[in-house]
Amino acid sequence: MRPRLLAAALVLAAPLSVARAQSTTAPFTTSDPVLQRIWAIGMDSSHTMELASTLFDSLGPRLMGAPDTKRAQDWLVKTYTSWGIDAKNEQYGTWRGWRRGHSHIDLVSPRLRTLEATMVGYSPGTGGKDVTAEAIILPRFADSTEFVRWLPQAKGKLVLVSAPQPTCRPPEDWAQFATADSRERMDSLRAAVNREWGGRNVRGTGYSLALGGGELGVRMDKAGIAGLLTSRPKQALGTREIFETYNTVSPTLSLSCEDYGLLFRLAERGDRPRVRMNLDAQLLGEQPVFNTIARIPGTEKPNEYVMLSAHFDSWDGSSGATDNGTGTLTMLEAMRILKQVYPHPKRTILVGHWTGEEEGEVGSKAFYEDHPEIMKGLQALFNQDNGTGRIVRIAAGGLPDADVHIRGWLSKLPPLFQEQVQYGGVGFPAGGGSDDFSFGCAGLPAFGLGALGWNYGNETWHTDRDTYDKVVFDDLEKNATLTAMLTYLASEDPTLITRERADLAKVAAEMQARLAAQNNGNSNNANARAGRGFRFPTTWPECEKAPRSTKPRLK
Repeated sequence: MRPRLLAAALVLAAPLSVARAQSTTAPFTTSDPVLQRIWAIGMDSSHTMELASTLFDSLGPRLMGAPDTKRAQDWLVKTYTSWGIDAKNEQYGTWRGWRRGHSHIDLVSPRLRTLEATMVGYSPGTGGKDVTAEAIILPRFADSTEFVRWLPQAKGKLVLVSAPQPTCRPPEDWAQFATADSRERMDSLRAAVNREWGGRNVRGTGYSLALGGGELGVRMDKAGIAGLLTSRPKQALGTREIFETYNTVSPTLSLSCEDYGLLFRLAERGDRPRVRMNLDAQLLGEQPVFNTIARIPGTEKPNEYVMLSAHFDSWDGSSGATDNGTGTLTMLEAMRILKQVYPHPKRTILVGHWTGEEEGEVGSKAFYEDHPEIMKGLQALFNQDNGTGRIVRIAAGGLPDADVHIRGWLSKLPPLFQEQVQYGGVGFPAGGGSDDFSFGCAGLPAFGLGALGWNYGNETWHTDRDTYDKVVFDDLEKNATLTAMLTYLASEDPTLITRERADLAKVAAEMQARLAAQNNGNSNNANARAGRGFRFPTTWPECEKAPRSTKPRLK
């Protein structure tokens, strides 16, 4: 889930039916035969393409509580078992379940057009039947009382509740081609529209849309609307976020920027657009939810652990390929390599494929709470969750002793990885947004493996375009190889990382001073502009308790 400077470009990879070319990376020479073997298998015999094809194309998205998620988890267990690795699905609670079927959505008046639209996650359907209704715009209200008086007028209508973007072109187009006056005018217009429709008081109703429908959708659901029409476009051409609703009767639809704008303009001009929906979906109530856990038992120190971490769940507007399928495959492939070259590790090697990360790191928080014995003996946890790019950042999570250990591990890596990975020193504990937070908040050695951008934030993160073709397989195989090496080195390390915490206020002051020195007082420097207003954390984050059943997010 965690966004970074990322973005997805199409992969220039051979079809699966064609043998993949051998890696052209220079050979790695070391006196350590295990590192040598990890390099050879990881770089020249990667299984990531075939694993990705199964996970992203055959199994598809992995929405929390959905039957397809459990089916994909069963595949994970079967895959690990076929490699001789013990694996299981471990239940930690329940969550609302939902089955997605088809979404057929058409404009039928004043003209015919099949719309680029789909149900958001957990939306009610239409029972597989056609439902046709007029689309109207949510008015601007003086207060919630006026909104409540208006609600009877919305009964049986499809209500447009998102900001009507004045342009669906990405900002780069306006920066490259527009005149200065035109660009300034468009920037002002977009800002005004987003102010008008944003926040937790959408158009004066007193209700929030949250991620898809929120409390506003629930209130209008009770009033008998035909459905909610929403759009959350990104700043890339043709991409939009698709999240969730808590409506139980009326559907919530996500439309492309272009088709949402079309309906809004038609309604605004008085053309009374009518939309036909045929939606197949099923609300399943509370369903058991699981983490998938696999292990290679340790020999000398079986009660000490090195853990690989990546969330397995995704939103279901597309395939969840880079959020977080590529993190999943990094850990899956690293375990395959380690089982071959390091089958009897000094410490126990675990992998956690978490669910519920998109709902607030639910699965990993539950695992932390349920396994104090593992937390006591945790040597290191490596988490990856920000896209398909090669790993370029790691820090010690605010632990001074971890800083000493990680420096030692990095020094043993191939030159390619030493040049590629920027080490951030003692650093800071994870502050939320991915599963390393569930462990780092408690002062445990949890390390995020930060990936290169590939425009992740705009093109694939939570969007309808997060599919197999966005995976950069050259980077993915390097990530699995690097992770396997770090895991091996952490397992072989003679001593356990201590839990002494850094003085974050001191670390933050040092980081701010270093940034200022790098900028040399030049306020036009890119780093200076990026750092303006940013403050490093000065206190340790507080851990949060895992919800063990559905916890609605309505605001």
